[in-house]
Amino acid sequence: MIGLGGIGQRHLRNLRSLLGNDIEIIAYRVRRLTSVITPTLQQNDELDVENEYGLRVFGDLGSALAERPDIAFICNPSSMHVPVALACIEAGCDIFVEKPLSNDLAGLPELQAAIEKHGRIAMVGYQLRFHPCFLRMQEILQQGLLGNLLGVRSIVGEYLPNWHRYEDYRTGYAARASLGGGVVLSQIHEFDYLYALFGMAKRLFSIGGHWSNLEIDVEDIASTLMQCEHDGRPLPVHLQQDYLQRPAYRQCEVVGDMGRAVINFPELSVTLHNFENGTEDQVSYKDFDRNLLFIRETEHFLDCVKTRKKPLVDLNEGMKSLRLALAAKESAASGQLVELS
Repeated sequence: MIGLGGIGQRHLRNLRSLLGNDIEIIAYRVRRLTSVITPTLQQNDELDVENEYGLRVFGDLGSALAERPDIAFICNPSSMHVPVALACIEAGCDIFVEKPLSNDLAGLPELQAAIEKHGRIAMVGYQLRFHPCFLRMQEILQQGLLGNLLGVRSIVGEYLPNWHRYEDYRTGYAARASLGGGVVLSQIHEFDYLYALFGMAKRLFSIGGHWSNLEIDVEDIASTLMQCEHDGRPLPVHLQQDYLQRPAYRQCEVVGDMGRAVINFPELSVTLHNFENGTEDQVSYKDFDRNLLFIRETEHFLDCVKTRKKPLVDLNEGMKSLRLALAAKESAASGQLVELS
């Protein structure tokens, strides 16, 4: 385990749940914060994370890798992912890297080359690929229930100070440029699932910046229009991201000439509107436990490690969403349209 913040501890809990105590888990830690972060993202100061999960802890990466671990979960700030991932690959580990892969593209070709050279498995943590609402939307599109697609609108907004109540939002990775923060990269899940549904954008234009009173040095809002393709025609895909909405809001609407489908993530529902007969069909997953996304993601990764098959989101797939996000940041900074090859 590399990084034991909220997401690192979630993966740690799930690994113990899936694999029990028969495996040894070690950790490379720098800050050595002791508190346990609960599944509801509360801080329990009465428990010590290292004792709670039976960890052996190392203060430098080389010593941890000298133990020859089989797998590395890389959950430190995104600006630190690539050098750590490369060291793990060269030490013989298969790797699971939390999203995003990085805050830039530096070192990623070398990392991909090392993965191929050493025959390692690498997966990027986009758990929305396992979300039942995403899978239902994917099914609707594959069955052609919307007809010719006309446009897509996706929106995600959540008040940054409410993300991790156990820490000062101003110190977290999402608020700091040096750690790879900003709304575009921190909410990169939307770029990933839009890419998975509609393919790689040909070009995009983005407007955004730090427009609120939040005490951060990164953008807190971004509005990005992407040109994808559907059946040889342009398909406009719009994504709105922000650090400001209360309560949190997350939705995706896809419009075709035969119907409209809407994912409401907070309500765990997908609604299909049929234009021809005026009917509305809603599928609800209201009892779905959010942690199952991470469980299924981890099960998939462990199966890939065992069978050596390609993960659903390997390094190349993970780079697609990163390229989109970085292009959005470039466009917002320059005020120019960005072409994507």
